[in-house]
Amino acid sequence: MTKAIQEVLHYPRLDTVLMVEETIKKAKEYPTKAELLKALPKQIMYQTFLLILDYLEKSNKIIIDKKDGKIVWIWDPEGVKRFLNNDLVI
Repeated sequence: MTKAIQEVLHYPRLDTVLMVEETIKKAKEYPTKAELLKALPKQIMYQTFLLILDYLEKSNKIIIDKKDGKIVWIWDPEGVKRFLNNDLVI
């Protein structure tokens, strides 16, 4: 974790995390951090934004490409259910 994230002034509310998640999921192209921040329906503090992205990445919901900084939504619980219902061994 970066130093900025370790010194958290306040933690994001659930509705703010969900807003960021929905914006990533609905994006037509994979956004960068700057593009995503601009695309949010409400403005949020940059520190809060980074904390949310850190949480989403650690919970395996997104991947941030190291090469070009694009954010990709990878969480697919319905896909996991389909695999489990087919008795696949993971």
